[in-house]
Amino acid sequence: MNIELYNSEFLNFVELNFTGDNDEYRRCDAESKYLDTDVFNLFLHCFENANEIFDYFSGTKYNSRKIIVLRNELLKNLEELEKINALKEFTKMAESRFMGKDFLQELSHHHPKWRDKWKEHHEKLKAVNRDLIAFTEKCADEERIRWVIGY
Repeated sequence: MNIELYNSEFLNFVELNFTGDNDEYRRCDAESKYLDTDVFNLFLHCFENANEIFDYFSGTKYNSRKIIVLRNELLKNLEELEKINALKEFTKMAESRFMGKDFLQELSHHHPKWRDKWKEHHEKLKAVNRDLIAFTEKCADEERIRWVIGY
C-alpha cells in the first residue's frame, strides 16, 4: 500500500485525471495521478460532499461549480488531520471513515509495527491531503475539469 500520489504503474487505485472535458476524459493519461483505494477511502467523504452524484466506478467530474467545493472539503479534512496528536486519535479517525478498518488492516499487513511509527503514516496522509488540495487548485486555476475514477 502506498500512502502517496503516484503514476499508473500500480493497480487497485483511484485515478485523479484532468485531461478531459465535460463529457469524457483520457483514461490513465500520463498527467493523471493515482491513489491506493484504501488510502482514497479516507478522503472519500470529501469527494462525496463536494459532488452528491459521486460514483466511484463510472467516473465523477468536478467542474468549475464543484472544484472549489472539493477544495474546501479537502481543507476541512486537513484541519481535522492536523488536530490528531496521538495514536488513539489516529486510529479513531481511520475507523470512522468509510472502509477505514481496511486501511488499518492493510497498514498492519505492510507495516506490522506501524503503531510504533504511526506519526510517519499520519504525516504521509497529511502530505496526500496537501497534494490533493494542490492538484485541485491547479485544476481550478487552469480551468480544467477534474475526473475521479475508481479501478
